[in-house]
Amino acid sequence: MDWTTCDTPVGPLLIVATHHGVARIAFITNDDATRELHRTAGMLTLSDYTVPDTDTWRQGAGYAHQAATELSEYFTGKRHTFDVPLDRRLSRGFRLAALTSISTIPYGTTQSYGEVASAINNPNAVRAVGGACATNPIPIIVPCHRVVRADRSLGGYLGGQGTANLSYKITLLDLEKADHNGSHLTLIDSTPVTSG
Repeated sequence: MDWTTCDTPVGPLLIVATHHGVARIAFITNDDATRELHRTAGMLTLSDYTVPDTDTWRQGAGYAHQAATELSEYFTGKRHTFDVPLDRRLSRGFRLAALTSISTIPYGTTQSYGEVASAINNPNAVRAVGGACATNPIPIIVPCHRVVRADRSLGGYLGGQGTANLSYKITLLDLEKADHNGSHLTLIDSTPVTSG
């Protein structure tokens, strides 16, 4: 088990990996990295395999280090796809199917919640796709930020965190120059508005 943190334009990220691949990416503040690491260890323990105590995890090694390197390249525009293996055991059933489909959305493009639902042969599950995005344990690498409403407006963005931060989604889509309602959006008082 290994972990690391990396600074990004959307704030610091905690990256947690198993010997299978990256299992969790969490948006953090410097004060809650340890708490999130223990929370992730608990989630991994509940997902049918035993995880060693977080005190024995290696910092800055293995797949976590590879993911941090690839994320740094992504944020500087040098990388459009990720090669690091993923450990998807924190997602199951419909959510796993939705997130696997979302992983195929190309850089710089978006799909609607309905298009993702149709891609996994469940066209009436639009809201469930939103739920899968909201609980995505590996945001950015599994690009739930590329999922928008049918009219290409943003929709929400939790990044798997439980607290909405639409500015992250705007930053990621702007970085990729992805179409989200045909105009650049800025955030004023937590409300997206179209700018000139």
